[in-house]
Amino acid sequence: MALSALFVVGLAVAVFVGFNVGGSNIGVAFGPAAGASAVSKTGAAALMTISFFLGGWTVGRGVVKTMGGRIVPSSYFTPETSVVVLFFIGFALFLANVVGVPASTSMTGVGSIAGLGLASEALDWATMTEILTWWLVSPVIAFWVSGVIGRYYYPRLARLLAVNQSDGSLLALDRTGTVPRPKLGTNTTRREAVGTVAVVAVACYTAFSAGTSNAANAIAPLVGAGTLGMEPGLLLVGVAVGLGAFTIGRRTIATMGDDLTEMPLLAALVVAVVSSTLVTVLSWFDIPVSVVIIATMSIVGLGWGRATRTTTVAEAVEEPPDVSIDALAGDDVPTVGEGGTPDAHEPPAIGEEDVPAAADLFEPTTTAKVIALQNLVPAISTVAAYLVFRFLPVF
Repeated sequence: MALSALFVVGLAVAVFVGFNVGGSNIGVAFGPAAGASAVSKTGAAALMTISFFLGGWTVGRGVVKTMGGRIVPSSYFTPETSVVVLFFIGFALFLANVVGVPASTSMTGVGSIAGLGLASEALDWATMTEILTWWLVSPVIAFWVSGVIGRYYYPRLARLLAVNQSDGSLLALDRTGTVPRPKLGTNTTRREAVGTVAVVAVACYTAFSAGTSNAANAIAPLVGAGTLGMEPGLLLVGVAVGLGAFTIGRRTIATMGDDLTEMPLLAALVVAVVSSTLVTVLSWFDIPVSVVIIATMSIVGLGWGRATRTTTVAEAVEEPPDVSIDALAGDDVPTVGEGGTPDAHEPPAIGEEDVPAAADLFEPTTTAKVIALQNLVPAISTVAAYLVFRFLPVF
Protein backbone atom coordinates (compact mmCIF):
# COMPACT_ATOMS: atom_id res chain seq x y z
CA MET A 1 0.00 0.00 0.00
CA ALA A 2 2.85 2.36 0.87
CA LEU A 3 4.59 1.55 -2.39
CA SER A 4 1.40 2.22 -4.31
CA ALA A 5 0.99 5.58 -2.59
CA LEU A 6 4.59 6.54 -3.37
CA PHE A 7 4.09 5.53 -6.99
CA VAL A 8 1.02 7.77 -7.26
CA VAL A 9 2.94 10.64 -5.66
CA GLY A 10 5.80 10.06 -8.08
CA LEU A 11 3.45 10.17 -11.05
CA ALA A 12 1.84 13.36 -9.70
CA VAL A 13 5.21 15.08 -9.31
CA ALA A 14 6.29 13.88 -12.78
CA VAL A 15 3.11 15.37 -14.26
CA PHE A 16 3.77 18.61 -12.36
CA VAL A 17 7.29 18.82 -13.80
CA GLY A 18 6.07 18.05 -17.33
CA PHE A 19 3.23 20.56 -16.97
CA ASN A 20 5.69 23.34 -16.10
CA VAL A 21 8.14 22.29 -18.81
CA GLY A 22 5.36 22.53 -21.41
CA GLY A 23 4.18 25.87 -20.10
CA SER A 24 7.63 27.44 -20.23
CA ASN A 25 9.14 25.79 -23.31
CA ILE A 26 6.27 26.68 -25.60
CA GLY A 27 7.09 30.37 -25.23
CA VAL A 28 10.69 29.80 -26.27
CA ALA A 29 9.68 27.61 -29.21
CA PHE A 30 6.60 29.38 -30.57
CA GLY A 31 6.89 32.94 -29.23
CA PRO A 32 8.46 34.31 -32.44
CA ALA A 33 6.01 32.45 -34.71
CA ALA A 34 2.99 33.56 -32.68
CA GLY A 35 4.32 37.12 -32.50
CA ALA A 36 4.51 37.15 -36.30
CA SER A 37 0.92 35.80 -36.52
CA ALA A 38 2.24 32.74 -38.35
CA VAL A 39 0.36 30.41 -35.99
CA SER A 40 -2.41 30.78 -33.42
CA LYS A 41 -1.92 30.03 -29.72
CA THR A 42 -4.08 26.91 -30.00
CA GLY A 43 -2.19 25.76 -33.08
CA ALA A 44 1.10 26.43 -31.31
CA ALA A 45 0.02 24.35 -28.30
CA ALA A 46 -0.96 21.43 -30.54
CA LEU A 47 2.29 21.58 -32.53
CA MET A 48 4.30 21.96 -29.31
CA THR A 49 2.73 18.83 -27.84
CA ILE A 50 3.36 16.72 -30.95
CA SER A 51 6.90 18.01 -31.59
CA PHE A 52 8.02 17.69 -27.96
CA PHE A 53 6.65 14.15 -27.75
CA LEU A 54 8.42 13.13 -30.97
CA GLY A 55 11.70 14.56 -29.65
CA GLY A 56 11.41 12.61 -26.42
CA TRP A 57 10.21 9.41 -28.11
CA THR A 58 13.06 9.32 -30.64
CA VAL A 59 16.26 11.08 -29.53
CA GLY A 60 15.32 11.67 -25.88
CA ARG A 61 15.47 8.02 -24.81
CA GLY A 62 19.25 8.17 -24.42
CA VAL A 63 19.00 11.18 -22.11
CA VAL A 64 16.45 9.30 -19.99
CA LYS A 65 18.91 6.41 -19.69
CA THR A 66 21.76 8.78 -18.76
CA MET A 67 19.78 10.48 -16.00
CA GLY A 68 18.13 7.26 -14.90
CA GLY A 69 21.16 4.98 -14.72
CA ARG A 70 24.48 6.41 -15.88
CA ILE A 71 25.05 9.29 -13.44
CA VAL A 72 24.01 7.03 -10.56
CA PRO A 73 23.33 3.28 -10.96
CA SER A 74 19.63 2.63 -11.44
CA SER A 75 19.61 0.41 -8.34
CA TYR A 76 19.87 3.56 -6.20
CA PHE A 77 16.57 4.89 -7.55
CA THR A 78 14.07 3.57 -5.04
CA PRO A 79 10.49 4.87 -5.08
CA GLU A 80 11.42 7.22 -2.21
CA THR A 81 14.55 8.66 -3.84
CA SER A 82 12.74 9.05 -7.17
CA VAL A 83 10.04 11.17 -5.57
CA VAL A 84 12.62 13.36 -3.79
CA VAL A 85 14.62 13.93 -6.99
CA LEU A 86 11.47 14.88 -8.92
CA PHE A 87 10.41 17.14 -6.04
CA PHE A 88 13.65 19.11 -6.27
CA ILE A 89 13.22 19.53 -10.03
CA GLY A 90 9.66 20.77 -9.55
CA PHE A 91 10.71 23.04 -6.69
CA ALA A 92 13.47 24.55 -8.86
CA LEU A 93 10.92 25.37 -11.57
CA PHE A 94 8.72 27.05 -8.96
CA LEU A 95 11.65 29.00 -7.49
CA ALA A 96 12.74 30.18 -10.94
CA ASN A 97 9.21 31.32 -11.79
CA VAL A 98 9.05 33.32 -8.56
CA VAL A 99 12.25 35.26 -9.34
CA GLY A 100 11.36 35.55 -13.03
CA VAL A 101 14.35 33.62 -14.39
CA PRO A 102 13.85 30.50 -16.54
CA ALA A 103 15.52 27.55 -14.85
CA SER A 104 17.42 24.84 -16.67
CA THR A 105 15.45 21.73 -15.82
CA SER A 106 18.21 19.53 -17.26
CA MET A 107 20.92 21.06 -15.07
CA THR A 108 18.63 20.98 -12.05
CA GLY A 109 17.68 17.35 -12.68
CA VAL A 110 21.31 16.33 -13.09
CA GLY A 111 22.18 18.28 -9.93
CA SER A 112 19.53 16.48 -7.86
CA ILE A 113 20.72 13.10 -9.12
CA ALA A 114 24.35 14.07 -8.48
CA GLY A 115 23.37 14.95 -4.89
CA LEU A 116 22.00 11.44 -4.50
CA GLY A 117 25.21 10.02 -5.95
CA LEU A 118 27.44 12.05 -3.66
CA ALA A 119 25.42 11.10 -0.59
CA SER A 120 25.49 7.40 -1.47
CA GLU A 121 29.07 7.51 -2.81
CA ALA A 122 27.75 6.05 -6.08
CA LEU A 123 28.32 8.99 -8.41
CA ASP A 124 29.86 8.03 -11.76
CA TRP A 125 32.53 10.71 -12.07
CA ALA A 126 33.37 9.84 -15.67
CA THR A 127 29.79 10.51 -16.76
CA MET A 128 29.56 13.68 -14.67
CA THR A 129 32.84 14.98 -16.09
CA GLU A 130 31.57 14.38 -19.61
CA ILE A 131 28.32 16.23 -18.88
CA LEU A 132 30.05 19.15 -17.14
CA THR A 133 32.51 19.49 -20.03
CA TRP A 134 29.69 19.86 -22.54
CA TRP A 135 27.92 22.32 -20.24
CA LEU A 136 31.00 24.53 -20.59
CA VAL A 137 31.75 23.89 -24.25
CA SER A 138 28.25 24.06 -25.79
CA PRO A 139 27.58 27.75 -24.96
CA VAL A 140 30.99 28.65 -26.44
CA ILE A 141 30.11 26.80 -29.65
CA ALA A 142 26.73 28.56 -29.78
CA PHE A 143 28.45 31.95 -29.37
CA TRP A 144 30.95 31.44 -32.17
CA VAL A 145 28.60 29.79 -34.65
CA SER A 146 26.08 32.60 -34.16
CA GLY A 147 28.89 35.16 -34.31
CA VAL A 148 30.06 33.88 -37.69
CA ILE A 149 26.48 33.93 -39.01
CA GLY A 150 25.95 37.48 -37.72
CA ARG A 151 29.20 38.78 -39.19
CA TYR A 152 29.25 37.08 -42.58
CA TYR A 153 25.76 35.80 -43.48
CA TYR A 154 23.07 37.75 -41.61
CA PRO A 155 22.50 40.54 -44.20
CA ARG A 156 22.13 38.00 -47.02
CA LEU A 157 19.72 35.93 -44.94
CA ALA A 158 17.70 39.08 -44.22
CA ARG A 159 17.29 39.75 -47.93
CA LEU A 160 16.61 36.12 -48.78
CA LEU A 161 13.93 35.71 -46.11
CA ALA A 162 12.30 39.15 -46.31
CA VAL A 163 8.54 38.64 -46.68
CA ASN A 164 5.57 40.98 -46.84
CA GLN A 165 2.62 39.78 -44.79
CA SER A 166 -0.60 40.23 -46.75
CA ASP A 167 -4.12 40.84 -45.49
CA GLY A 168 -6.54 37.96 -45.20
CA SER A 169 -6.07 34.25 -44.66
CA LEU A 170 -2.88 32.51 -45.64
CA LEU A 171 -4.80 29.53 -47.07
CA ALA A 172 -8.25 29.02 -48.55
CA LEU A 173 -10.27 26.08 -49.90
CA ASP A 174 -10.67 25.53 -53.62
CA ARG A 175 -14.19 24.11 -54.05
CA THR A 176 -14.24 24.02 -57.83
CA GLY A 177 -13.38 20.30 -57.96
CA THR A 178 -15.15 17.27 -56.60
CA VAL A 179 -13.01 17.30 -53.48
CA PRO A 180 -12.16 20.66 -51.83
CA ARG A 181 -8.40 21.24 -51.69
CA PRO A 182 -6.29 23.90 -50.01
CA LYS A 183 -4.89 26.80 -52.01
CA LEU A 184 -3.12 30.07 -51.26
CA GLY A 185 -5.30 32.89 -49.95
CA THR A 186 -6.48 35.68 -52.20
CA ASN A 187 -3.59 38.02 -51.34
CA THR A 188 -1.04 35.38 -50.34
CA THR A 189 2.12 35.17 -52.41
CA ARG A 190 4.15 31.99 -52.76
CA ARG A 191 7.04 33.77 -51.01
CA GLU A 192 4.84 34.59 -48.03
CA ALA A 193 3.56 31.00 -47.82
CA VAL A 194 7.08 29.55 -47.91
CA GLY A 195 8.33 32.07 -45.34
CA THR A 196 5.45 31.37 -42.97
CA VAL A 197 5.93 27.61 -43.26
CA ALA A 198 9.65 28.10 -42.53
CA VAL A 199 8.89 30.08 -39.37
CA VAL A 200 6.47 27.43 -38.08
CA ALA A 201 8.89 24.63 -39.04
CA VAL A 202 11.69 26.23 -37.02
CA ALA A 203 9.31 26.54 -34.04
CA CYS A 204 8.47 22.83 -34.32
CA TYR A 205 12.17 22.01 -34.55
CA THR A 206 12.82 24.00 -31.37
CA ALA A 207 10.02 22.13 -29.58
CA PHE A 208 11.44 18.83 -30.88
CA SER A 209 14.88 19.69 -29.49
CA ALA A 210 13.31 20.60 -26.13
CA GLY A 211 11.74 17.16 -26.04
CA THR A 212 15.04 15.43 -26.73
CA SER A 213 16.62 16.99 -23.64
CA ASN A 214 13.79 17.88 -21.26
CA ALA A 215 11.48 14.87 -21.40
CA ALA A 216 13.96 12.99 -19.21
CA ASN A 217 13.64 15.48 -16.37
CA ALA A 218 10.08 14.43 -15.60
CA ILE A 219 10.46 10.64 -15.79
CA ALA A 220 14.13 9.56 -15.59
CA PRO A 221 14.10 8.78 -11.83
CA LEU A 222 10.92 6.71 -12.15
CA VAL A 223 12.24 4.88 -15.20
CA GLY A 224 15.55 4.30 -13.41
CA ALA A 225 13.73 2.89 -10.41
CA GLY A 226 11.87 0.46 -12.64
CA THR A 227 8.50 1.69 -11.39
CA LEU A 228 7.63 3.19 -14.78
CA GLY A 229 8.46 1.86 -18.23
CA MET A 230 10.16 4.00 -20.88
CA GLU A 231 7.20 4.10 -23.30
CA PRO A 232 4.50 4.76 -20.67
CA GLY A 233 6.77 7.41 -19.15
CA LEU A 234 7.25 9.22 -22.45
CA LEU A 235 3.51 9.10 -23.08
CA LEU A 236 2.90 10.51 -19.60
CA VAL A 237 5.31 13.41 -20.03
CA GLY A 238 3.88 14.09 -23.49
CA VAL A 239 0.39 14.48 -22.05
CA ALA A 240 1.68 16.63 -19.16
CA VAL A 241 3.60 18.92 -21.53
CA GLY A 242 0.48 19.24 -23.66
CA LEU A 243 -1.59 20.26 -20.63
CA GLY A 244 0.97 22.94 -19.79
CA ALA A 245 1.12 24.16 -23.39
CA PHE A 246 -2.65 24.52 -23.72
CA THR A 247 -3.10 26.25 -20.34
CA ILE A 248 -0.29 28.31 -18.78
CA GLY A 249 1.57 28.20 -22.08
CA ARG A 250 -0.85 30.67 -23.68
CA ARG A 251 0.37 33.38 -21.33
CA THR A 252 3.99 32.40 -21.93
CA ILE A 253 3.51 32.67 -25.70
CA ALA A 254 2.05 36.15 -25.33
CA THR A 255 4.89 37.25 -23.06
CA MET A 256 7.62 35.84 -25.28
CA GLY A 257 5.99 37.22 -28.41
CA ASP A 258 5.92 40.72 -26.93
CA ASP A 259 9.44 40.46 -25.49
CA LEU A 260 10.84 39.34 -28.82
CA THR A 261 9.43 42.28 -30.77
CA GLU A 262 12.65 44.16 -30.00
CA MET A 263 14.61 41.35 -31.63
CA PRO A 264 13.94 40.89 -35.36
CA LEU A 265 12.22 37.64 -36.23
CA LEU A 266 15.19 36.58 -38.35
CA ALA A 267 17.52 36.91 -35.35
CA ALA A 268 15.14 34.82 -33.25
CA LEU A 269 15.06 32.15 -35.96
CA VAL A 270 18.86 32.04 -36.23
CA VAL A 271 19.15 31.63 -32.46
CA ALA A 272 16.49 28.91 -32.50
CA VAL A 273 18.18 26.91 -35.25
CA VAL A 274 21.67 27.17 -33.72
CA SER A 275 20.64 26.35 -30.16
CA SER A 276 18.15 23.64 -31.15
CA THR A 277 20.71 21.91 -33.34
CA LEU A 278 23.27 21.88 -30.54
CA VAL A 279 20.73 20.53 -28.04
CA THR A 280 19.51 17.84 -30.44
CA VAL A 281 23.02 16.69 -31.35
CA LEU A 282 24.11 16.48 -27.71
CA SER A 283 20.88 14.69 -26.80
CA TRP A 284 21.67 12.20 -29.56
CA PHE A 285 24.86 11.45 -27.63
CA ASP A 286 22.83 11.12 -24.40
CA ILE A 287 24.07 14.43 -22.88
CA PRO A 288 21.49 16.57 -21.01
CA VAL A 289 22.22 20.28 -21.57
CA SER A 290 20.74 23.69 -20.78
CA VAL A 291 18.64 25.04 -23.64
CA VAL A 292 18.39 28.48 -22.02
CA ILE A 293 22.12 29.06 -21.51
CA ILE A 294 22.93 27.87 -25.03
CA ALA A 295 20.26 30.17 -26.48
CA THR A 296 21.48 33.11 -24.37
CA MET A 297 25.03 32.75 -25.64
CA SER A 298 23.71 32.36 -29.18
CA ILE A 299 21.93 35.73 -28.85
CA VAL A 300 25.09 37.37 -27.53
CA GLY A 301 27.20 35.82 -30.28
CA LEU A 302 24.78 36.85 -33.05
CA GLY A 303 24.68 40.43 -31.79
CA TRP A 304 28.47 40.57 -31.48
CA GLY A 305 28.96 39.17 -34.97
CA ARG A 306 26.40 41.55 -36.49
CA ALA A 307 27.97 44.56 -34.77
CA THR A 308 31.49 43.67 -35.94
CA ARG A 309 30.45 44.07 -39.60
CA THR A 310 31.22 47.75 -39.16
CA THR A 311 34.91 46.97 -38.67
CA THR A 312 37.61 44.71 -40.01
CA VAL A 313 39.00 41.95 -37.80
CA ALA A 314 42.05 44.04 -36.88
CA GLU A 315 39.90 47.05 -35.93
CA ALA A 316 37.53 44.85 -33.89
CA VAL A 317 40.42 43.49 -31.86
CA GLU A 318 41.74 46.99 -31.12
CA GLU A 319 38.35 48.49 -30.27
CA PRO A 320 35.41 46.09 -29.63
CA PRO A 321 32.14 47.42 -31.11
CA ASP A 322 28.94 48.09 -29.20
CA VAL A 323 26.36 45.30 -29.46
CA SER A 324 22.87 46.71 -29.92
CA ILE A 325 19.36 45.84 -31.01
CA ASP A 326 19.98 47.86 -34.17
CA ALA A 327 23.09 45.78 -34.75
CA LEU A 328 20.78 42.80 -35.17
CA ALA A 329 18.18 44.78 -37.07
CA GLY A 330 20.92 45.91 -39.43
CA ASP A 331 19.48 47.31 -42.64
CA ASP A 332 15.94 47.16 -41.27
CA VAL A 333 14.94 44.45 -43.75
CA PRO A 334 11.60 42.93 -42.70
CA THR A 335 10.76 39.27 -42.32
CA VAL A 336 7.44 37.47 -41.87
CA GLY A 337 5.05 39.56 -39.83
CA GLU A 338 6.55 42.95 -40.76
CA GLY A 339 5.88 45.31 -43.61
CA GLY A 340 8.26 46.38 -46.33
CA THR A 341 9.73 45.26 -49.60
CA PRO A 342 12.58 42.78 -50.00
CA ASP A 343 15.79 44.40 -51.20
CA ALA A 344 17.83 42.45 -53.75
CA HIS A 345 20.94 44.63 -53.50
CA GLU A 346 24.15 43.12 -52.16
CA PRO A 347 24.92 44.06 -48.54
CA PRO A 348 27.85 46.42 -47.87
CA ALA A 349 31.23 44.80 -47.48
CA ILE A 350 32.60 44.21 -43.99
CA GLY A 351 34.14 47.43 -42.73
CA GLU A 352 31.87 49.61 -44.87
CA GLU A 353 28.50 48.98 -43.24
CA ASP A 354 27.05 51.59 -40.90
CA VAL A 355 25.18 49.79 -38.12
CA PRO A 356 23.61 52.38 -35.77
CA ALA A 357 24.02 51.95 -32.03
CA ALA A 358 20.89 52.04 -29.85
CA ALA A 359 19.74 50.37 -26.63
CA ASP A 360 21.93 47.44 -25.71
CA LEU A 361 20.78 44.03 -26.88
CA PHE A 362 21.90 42.59 -23.59
CA GLU A 363 22.83 44.47 -20.43
CA PRO A 364 25.98 42.89 -18.97
CA THR A 365 24.80 43.01 -15.35
CA THR A 366 21.42 41.46 -16.17
CA THR A 367 23.01 38.84 -18.41
CA ALA A 368 25.47 37.92 -15.66
CA LYS A 369 22.58 37.68 -13.18
CA VAL A 370 20.61 35.34 -15.43
CA ILE A 371 23.59 33.07 -16.08
CA ALA A 372 24.53 33.10 -12.38
CA LEU A 373 21.00 32.08 -11.36
CA GLN A 374 20.99 29.44 -14.09
CA ASN A 375 23.94 27.86 -12.33
CA LEU A 376 22.86 28.71 -8.78
CA VAL A 377 19.52 26.86 -8.97
CA PRO A 378 21.16 23.54 -9.99
CA ALA A 379 23.77 24.08 -7.27
CA ILE A 380 21.01 24.53 -4.70
CA SER A 381 19.26 21.36 -5.89
CA THR A 382 22.55 19.43 -5.68
CA VAL A 383 23.33 20.57 -2.12
CA ALA A 384 19.74 20.13 -0.94
CA ALA A 385 19.51 16.64 -2.42
CA TYR A 386 22.85 15.69 -0.88
CA LEU A 387 21.78 16.85 2.59
CA VAL A 388 18.44 15.03 2.37
CA PHE A 389 19.86 11.75 1.10
CA ARG A 390 22.87 11.92 3.43
CA PHE A 391 21.24 12.77 6.74
CA LEU A 392 17.58 11.67 6.65
CA PRO A 393 17.43 8.09 8.01
CA VAL A 394 14.60 7.08 5.66
CA PHE A 395 17.04 7.29 2.74
